[in-house]
Amino acid sequence: MASIGMLGRKIGMTQIFNNAGMAIPVTILKIGPCTITNIKNQTLKKNINVQIGYQYINPQKLNKPQIGTFNKLKLPCFKYLKEYKTSIDELNKLNIGEALTVKQLNIGNYINISGISIGKGFSGYQKRHNFSRGPMSHGSKNHRQPGSIGAGTTPGRVFPGKKMAGRMGGKKVTIENLEILDININDNIIIIKGSVPGKKGNIVYIYKK
Repeated sequence: MASIGMLGRKIGMTQIFNNAGMAIPVTILKIGPCTITNIKNQTLKKNINVQIGYQYINPQKLNKPQIGTFNKLKLPCFKYLKEYKTSIDELNKLNIGEALTVKQLNIGNYINISGISIGKGFSGYQKRHNFSRGPMSHGSKNHRQPGSIGAGTTPGRVFPGKKMAGRMGGKKVTIENLEILDININDNIIIIKGSVPGKKGNIVYIYKK
């Protein structure tokens, strides 16, 4: 089976113990089953784009073009669609409508996982960028203030990208090289060593290395 990505949800975190009695923090994910919904083969390129669908949805919640796309492919409607790149050598191994499950994964594999990180709201300099604070002694008027943000007359503006207070979190984050410690094929559950972006129930995107 070709090595392409899949979608799933974050169930939560816990810990397990190895043979030496060491506690290992792990994340439990429910991955798939996903269905191949489209294969885009562009000539003169070494890669192909494989689109997969995850989680069935009532067609009444989609618009007519979306419903027509699924009807043309003779597939059920999916809530989430995602494209992954894979080698053109895998083209003959892939078929539209084919299901992808955790059977494509093995214990000991390393995967990359992407997700939307937990939003922390509007945060200041110290929390958002790990800046140091000012002196806390009596009379100091710069405890958690930003201080200077640039020169005055020249250049007379604040440069784009300046690290300042603002919204923290709520962005796409990718964690690489996470090891699979256990797989439950019956329930489509995998156990990953370490943490995964996002809160419980969030959609996660995985890609086998």
